[in-house]
Amino acid sequence: MKSDRLLSILLLLQTRGRVPASELARRLEVSTRTVYRDIESLSAAGVPVYAERGRHGGIALLPGFRTDVTGLTTDEARALFVLAAQGAHTALGLDDALGSALRKVMAALPAPHRPAAELTGRRILVDPDRWLSGPRAAVDLGELHTAVFTDLRLRIRYRHSGETRLRTYTVDPYGLVAKAGTWYLVADRRGRPRLFRADRVASAALTDAPVHRRPGVELAEVWQQLRREVEERPAGVQVTARIRRDRLDLAVRILGPALTGPPRTDPADAGWAVLDLAYPVIEAVRQLLQFSDSLEVLDPPEARRVLARAAASLGEIYGGEGTGP
Repeated sequence: MKSDRLLSILLLLQTRGRVPASELARRLEVSTRTVYRDIESLSAAGVPVYAERGRHGGIALLPGFRTDVTGLTTDEARALFVLAAQGAHTALGLDDALGSALRKVMAALPAPHRPAAELTGRRILVDPDRWLSGPRAAVDLGELHTAVFTDLRLRIRYRHSGETRLRTYTVDPYGLVAKAGTWYLVADRRGRPRLFRADRVASAALTDAPVHRRPGVELAEVWQQLRREVEERPAGVQVTARIRRDRLDLAVRILGPALTGPPRTDPADAGWAVLDLAYPVIEAVRQLLQFSDSLEVLDPPEARRVLARAAASLGEIYGGEGTGP
């Protein structure tokens, strides 16, 4: 709606100062001509807005002009009170600031919107952690948080998965990303994008050197590139298994990251479903032992042998009298 667009322009100018018409058009997804028509409408309504042409020109408000209008709709007000990443505020030390900000927003809301916003905060809860993820190690984001905002290079001591020794890297941070309850540092190392889990950073120290990011590249772009590389990484082992249908829902929840497609009907027996799985190494198929005789690996033979050896070892442990009292 035009009224929403006019308010958006007003708030952008109030926040940013002088803004090129082309940028306003891009943000609002309209033409530059439409932006200039909107500026005329604001001016006619008494808003002291003006346009400067030229290389360093743009659209701006007269100095000192402010508006206290929030322009929030009911849905926008409710959205602010759905805290989709509560853990993020805690990790960044922003719990108190968040509470204070929401109190200020609540006070500024038009009276008709307040009950809906307050009720949303009490009725909607988003937990970013996955089921059965187990306790998470405490993560100190202090130095990482400082590095991404001070534009300085960072020296970290980092432990890779499966390794015990620490490696030292000097990196150029783009920012921090919280995904499914896990924090990541997104940075360039020697001009190439890298992803570092924050809970594997043993220590971090700022250097005196300014950060060297690739020109024109932002955090969101680097994150999408790294995310694609992780998600499209070819798995080392393709496994086909069948599972009893009464355990299928549980299996899909637990094995979700390893599944490469939806479950299929077993043509040999309607009481079973077929799963296509992918694992980085053959030994990882031991995960399937938790389903006992409710799951059978069909292929490859190497995976069947790994499970047979593991089952035999368990039989030796639990088949005797045991060593307990």
